[in-house]
Amino acid sequence: MTGSGRSTVRSRARSDADADADSRRQKRPPFNRQRERSRYGSSIPIYNNANLKVLLGICFVAFFIIWFMIHHLSNSVTEPKLPRAVTPFPAPKIMDLPQFEGEHKESLYWGTYRPHVYLGIRARTPKSLMAGLMWIGVKDGKYHLRHFCRHEDDLSTYGWTRHNGRDFGHQVLVDHGMTLTTGFLKSKEEGSGYGGDWAVRINVQIDKSKWNEEFGSGAQLFFYLADEAGNALDVSRENLNIHEDSLLASGSGADIGDWQLHLKSKDDLQLHYAGFRTPHFHNLSDLVEENLASQIQKHARLQLSDSLDDSPNVLVFQIIGGFPFTTDIVLISGTDLETSREEERVSMLTGTSLSNKLKYKEQEFDEKFEKIFNLAEKVDSEALSVGKAAVGNLLGGIGYFYGQSKIALSRILNLREHVSYMSYWSAELYTAVPSRSFFPRGFLWDEGFHQLIIWRWDIHISLDIIGHWLDLMNVDGWIPREQILGAEALSRVPEEFVPQHPTNGNPPTLFLALNDIINGVKNNEFTAMDRSEISLFLERAFVRLEAWFHWFNTTQSGKQMGSYYWHGRDDRTMREVNPKTLSSGLDDYPRASHPSEDERHLDLRCWMLLAADCMHSIQELLDMESKPGMDYGSTVKLLLDFELLNQMHFDDAYGAYFDFGNHTEKVQLKWKELEDGQNYATRQLLRDVMDMPVLRLVPHIGYVSLFPFMGRIIPSGSRILEKQLELISNRSLLWTNYGLRSLAKTSSLYMKHNTEHDPPYWRGPVWINMNYRILSALHHYSKENGPYQEKAKAIYEELRSNLIRNIVRNYQQTGFLWEQYEQTKGKGKGAHPFTGWTSLVVLIMAEAYGNI
Repeated sequence: MTGSGRSTVRSRARSDADADADSRRQKRPPFNRQRERSRYGSSIPIYNNANLKVLLGICFVAFFIIWFMIHHLSNSVTEPKLPRAVTPFPAPKIMDLPQFEGEHKESLYWGTYRPHVYLGIRARTPKSLMAGLMWIGVKDGKYHLRHFCRHEDDLSTYGWTRHNGRDFGHQVLVDHGMTLTTGFLKSKEEGSGYGGDWAVRINVQIDKSKWNEEFGSGAQLFFYLADEAGNALDVSRENLNIHEDSLLASGSGADIGDWQLHLKSKDDLQLHYAGFRTPHFHNLSDLVEENLASQIQKHARLQLSDSLDDSPNVLVFQIIGGFPFTTDIVLISGTDLETSREEERVSMLTGTSLSNKLKYKEQEFDEKFEKIFNLAEKVDSEALSVGKAAVGNLLGGIGYFYGQSKIALSRILNLREHVSYMSYWSAELYTAVPSRSFFPRGFLWDEGFHQLIIWRWDIHISLDIIGHWLDLMNVDGWIPREQILGAEALSRVPEEFVPQHPTNGNPPTLFLALNDIINGVKNNEFTAMDRSEISLFLERAFVRLEAWFHWFNTTQSGKQMGSYYWHGRDDRTMREVNPKTLSSGLDDYPRASHPSEDERHLDLRCWMLLAADCMHSIQELLDMESKPGMDYGSTVKLLLDFELLNQMHFDDAYGAYFDFGNHTEKVQLKWKELEDGQNYATRQLLRDVMDMPVLRLVPHIGYVSLFPFMGRIIPSGSRILEKQLELISNRSLLWTNYGLRSLAKTSSLYMKHNTEHDPPYWRGPVWINMNYRILSALHHYSKENGPYQEKAKAIYEELRSNLIRNIVRNYQQTGFLWEQYEQTKGKGKGAHPFTGWTSLVVLIMAEAYGNI
């Protein structure tokens, strides 16, 4: 209507103008083409046809020149050229491959893709309909609202004990005497909208021996829906009664069409609700707490207000029930379709039908787990359950994120100083996460280790994840190492750690997974269809992998041929006894005391060998010719040069490999009096250098020393291999009953703080990712003919046994897999649950090492 009205007015205006023009043309005197005199006697030239054409031609050319200049200038103002750091890589996206569209994409549309909350569901789309669970728990005699996975909640355990990464999951959460189990199931039936339907079963029970009855005989759950697109959500009616009607809410989405949310239960449940209008979704628990606080103040009752904001895009349903109780919550999509069959589909995803489906999926998970990892004859039942939980929570922790990374514009390395930044392009990331509580976002070097497990479980999910990461590459071939995308992720990260520095790398561990996958192809471990899709993936990904390799090979190369060093160390710090190397992933592992361009980092050299070898393998697999200046086979040969490696990094006296750099051992933290600018003295623990550094090997035995061993560079008959086996098995250096220490007890920085408030991280504790790689090398050398074969085998078997036993024992005692393990008693430390690379314990149990 508006368009036709506007058209009518414009037509009427043109008609009036045309009439006036006709009138003026009638009154105008005939045009005289001869020369006439002006009233002042001067001649006014009246041009003939030839002159007029020339003039018009000149005007025409001039007009286009002026137009071009104006257009060019306006474009240069309105479309400034982006800095290279935030310019996307100019190649077709991997995720645009047909294999990631269609059925594959739809099958992964819904999922438990919000790993940072105890139960969170969303779609793999930037503006999703989200769902989640909160509940009221009790700690230290007080009520607390649970929502985000947090250490301070002090849950006895939580995590997906089974999850297949696609359409099923089973989770157990134990909160101070109250146990919640959550089941998740997806279904695609006739009449479903895009992505199908999903159901959640929540069961609540108590352990009477641990539950304080003063806090009641029932539980209070809060299940919510939130629409990121801002669409209004409708509550079915004012007074909710599930025994009269299971429908709770309805709405509409761009992808899934109309949808309905239903709740069914055989138990006597009381329901209340509240609806909110908000553009923010990272603080939904605050909205619930404020609503409850208001109701307590007004009515002295702990229940939601049964009220709605105008056009609410968040609905929260409070479910109150006596112990024990079970409730099923179902979302069905496509209810606007003629064949929607709402009642039938709700019935199929609730009650006995849901119980049967969940039981079937649990059995299916167990069968697939045994088929892939073959643990029944290798470990006992306790270890088997831990292995399943490791895989389950890794897959259940896969998340979907959307947003813009913040990229540092300056090269300021001191985290205490302000860093200017600009935004990366808006991007999506589908990825596993290291820890749902402490690191619920994507980390580049962690992800390669995650994929060693995930590709074995589901190659299609693995390629999807790797493809998402590679699509984050900028025009220089750089990928931000930590992905903090969206408000929910940003709200969990200290400000100083948010900006990513485009000069700094991170171990390219995706090559670990790709190398493993390529070997799987060579060993016929995939179907013909899967082999075809892997080849298509590698063909599309090759140009990005090439750019990634080139970025490392140019920006991180050292002064000497075949040497590399991690950029990003702070050479001005006065607070760190040894400037951290965050880009290496090993953070505070001791490097040269004085950062410089003369450094040679042994671990990065070995990562580059892995990358070059993988690139060469891809070329061979795809029958590709080497480009000029990109002969990966020659790079592999250079980095495998055993004599050159020993010249650059081996210390005969220690029998160990070391970094090289400007170093002195005489550095310590010392208390010093400083004035704060207001004539007040403050006492601070600062770096004190007592001797001049010199260029030398850096004498700290630890994980970095073993990188040539992990990379299987050392010949099986070499005496240097014997030296490495001695270092590994020496209890005064690296060996413990719980795995290998990250740093030898003899190191001057063993278990030392790096700053006043920075405790040791990679300076002693046992880390599973490095132990897995060391085990892999031991397994390799135990199969290689040579004088040290039997010794490698004995060390391998004992180390494997120690790692499995300690991880299983900790899980049984604490309910978690841990980020690291204390080296004297084996106790779990750091972030938990840490089902990132600690999940590699399942590959250790399976003795699945591939060719890494």
